Amino acid sequence: MAALAKKQEATAARLDGLSLPAGGQWAAEAREAALSRLKEMGLPDRRDEYWKFTRPDTLTQAEAPEAAVFETGEAPLFDDFDRIKIVFVDGVFDAEASDDLVGEAVTIERLADVASKDIHWAKELYGQLEAKGQTPVERPLAAMNTAFATDGVVIHATGKATKPINLIYRHKETTSDAILHHVVKLDAGAEVTILENGPAAARFNKSMEVDVADGAAFHHVRAQGLDHERRAVTHLFGRLGTESVFKSFTLTVNGRLTRNEAVLELTGDDAMAHVAGACLGDGDFHHDDTVFVTHDAVNCESRQVFKKVLRNGAVGTFQGKILVQPGAQKTDGYQISQSLLLDEDAQFLAKPELEIYADDVACSHGSTSGAIDEDALFYLRARGVPKDIATDLLVLSFVAEAVDEIESEELRDAMLVRLEGWLERRRG
Repeated sequence: MAALAKKQEATAARLDGLSLPAGGQWAAEAREAALSRLKEMGLPDRRDEYWKFTRPDTLTQAEAPEAAVFETGEAPLFDDFDRIKIVFVDGVFDAEASDDLVGEAVTIERLADVASKDIHWAKELYGQLEAKGQTPVERPLAAMNTAFATDGVVIHATGKATKPINLIYRHKETTSDAILHHVVKLDAGAEVTILENGPAAARFNKSMEVDVADGAAFHHVRAQGLDHERRAVTHLFGRLGTESVFKSFTLTVNGRLTRNEAVLELTGDDAMAHVAGACLGDGDFHHDDTVFVTHDAVNCESRQVFKKVLRNGAVGTFQGKILVQPGAQKTDGYQISQSLLLDEDAQFLAKPELEIYADDVACSHGSTSGAIDEDALFYLRARGVPKDIATDLLVLSFVAEAVDEIESEELRDAMLVRLEGWLERRRG
């Protein structure tokens, strides 16, 4: 009780001076409910089970820590794709830099506009998946996001979208503190691809709630920005209907602290959910992937594939769980987390979990950590490949399983180009 009281006191201090954004009745009710959840839980601290590997201090302190803006900027990403471009600068929508919010078989609106309406389909989703995702594991920073997010996009796919939607996050101010919330609804048989890239802010709290109806397909590819000092926590909530598809991949190559959470629930038979990620960390870098997948239907498939390459004291964390509910027979659940430690100073912490209440399942998990394969390195060097280039080739081979989770070959190539560019800069 004393520990909870202390957390609640710290939470009250953090919330002092903050006020809920203005909006219509349904938005106000959703935000107030989220704020109530947050106050009851309290913001996370290191003693919480799901934060024992990652210090949440800089994500919960009153002021955002300063983060220098990446001086040379970022190389263009996704520019070769015919896409709908939506730009946020330090968490603020930039209409001039964005395309018109119009697409075939898809409607796109700003959360700030939608929240002011009395009637909107988002009422049935905003904050709803986040609220359900609080059980059995509390996610107070997600509740804080629902309560205080000032903007984001609300996307409704009614058919097969012909263009991907590219959410671009730009960081301009060294103390910016951004909170964005996106809602994505796919009707039965619809399909949409969401691309995300950029550092967003000195401190970034983002949530995305995705409702995938029967037979629909959601594709998500994200490259988190190159700013060295940014801190970010993201939440991806997904609910899958019958014969639906959910595929998400994240690449992280910079940042002081990044925590990416994914909470997926397979509620319809024959659904498929794949969530994957690759990170390359160097120096003062802490990267945390926390995933919770619930199977609550028959003959569903889930895959969690995470690869981390670390050196110079970088730290990688993975917490992944597969929960198979009673009656979720013929579940196929796969989970793998692996790290490649390029020196003795790097560290990888892993907590894989399975919790199964059905008897006709095929579930597995594994986690390994190791160094560069010396035999493979010798093989390449014996054929004239310089050591640094040979090492990079082995790194790319190591992360390939995660990158291969991307459905589109063109997007896979784009991620590999970004990886190769990061490795080339490190060689320089």
